Amino acid sequence: MDSEVFNRFREVNNTYPETQQIKELKIHGGKVFGWLCTYVPEELIHAAGALPIRITGFKQETELDEANAHLYIVSCSFSRSCLQMGLKQHYRFLDGIVAGSTCDGARRLFDHWCRYVKTPFSQIMSVPRKYNESTLELYYQEILDLKKNLESYLGISITDEALLKSIDIYNKSRLLLRRLYELRKQPEPPITGAETFEVLNASFRMPKEIFNSWLEELLLKLEISNVKHSGKARLMVIGSVLNNPAFIKSIEDQGGLVVTDELCSSVRYWYDPVVREGEESPLKSLARRYLTNFPCARMFPSTDRFKLITKLIQDYKVEGIVSQNIRYCVPYAHDLPLLKDRVKELGIPVLALDIEYGTSGSGQVQTRVQALLEMIQASRTNPDLRSQQRSI
Repeated sequence: MDSEVFNRFREVNNTYPETQQIKELKIHGGKVFGWLCTYVPEELIHAAGALPIRITGFKQETELDEANAHLYIVSCSFSRSCLQMGLKQHYRFLDGIVAGSTCDGARRLFDHWCRYVKTPFSQIMSVPRKYNESTLELYYQEILDLKKNLESYLGISITDEALLKSIDIYNKSRLLLRRLYELRKQPEPPITGAETFEVLNASFRMPKEIFNSWLEELLLKLEISNVKHSGKARLMVIGSVLNNPAFIKSIEDQGGLVVTDELCSSVRYWYDPVVREGEESPLKSLARRYLTNFPCARMFPSTDRFKLITKLIQDYKVEGIVSQNIRYCVPYAHDLPLLKDRVKELGIPVLALDIEYGTSGSGQVQTRVQALLEMIQASRTNPDLRSQQRSI
């Protein structure tokens, strides 16, 4: 996409984590907090007057020797890539780090970060694996503890008024991202999957106020654009955390059109807004939203997540799924067989890829994507094949 506003998003990603916005904020005495999981309520950090940014690893596969010396090799390469960046002082500007105990990789990453990277403020939140009134209360107490610790560390009071203002800003961002995804439902959308990921990455790497204004400007251009993208098949990407648009581009270069996705760095990040019920406290509203948002593969039961994936398949007219699982990402590796059984009923083939974090798509990956596309095209001319679709 050749657009001045789109290139702003790309520039943020190319310079992350030392972006112009972060540098300017630090020069003026601002605080920056990194978060490690989408179950961390960004609005609370924002209401404290700090900038929440997502801690991610290198944007391409990289030697991880220092991180490998601390984390077992069977820890996922996302965790090791993040730690490598921390050990190399790429996140030296952080004033705090907040994590969720959502998997072994995240938990061990947090432990080693605290010991060796030594960001001044640190807290990990216990995240229940299912939703009911008792788990909501537990998670609410975790958020309340985070609020108290932020207030103590920063020497401030986080008011309900500030929380409600932050919730409005973040809900606006979610609404704008939903508008962006609505455009991808079109038979020939004006934006590719790879381009969408540039926008998504920037969304958690810069102040939301600036991001919202940029995205509004981009949407105005896209909604009247004559640009149309098409492909051999409409695809959906699911699986582990993904921050590399080059991986999506490698799929689209083979003729696939990625029209939607189910990742913690995409749909699950923005899917549900914070809704306040009556006059309840903003903290309780945050707790409910983050615990009941589009579920991660770690959550139980998995049926709620599969229903939402099925809805995405139907809404975006998905013809095939690319499942990219980072090696040793246990939640998504265990979840995949169940998901395959579910989508098989819909006649949707699944391409299962074991990759490393930051991969841009090897020749082998490209060959397997081509096979998936050929399978989909063959099923169009021979409907009997659709009921026999298999994973590849």
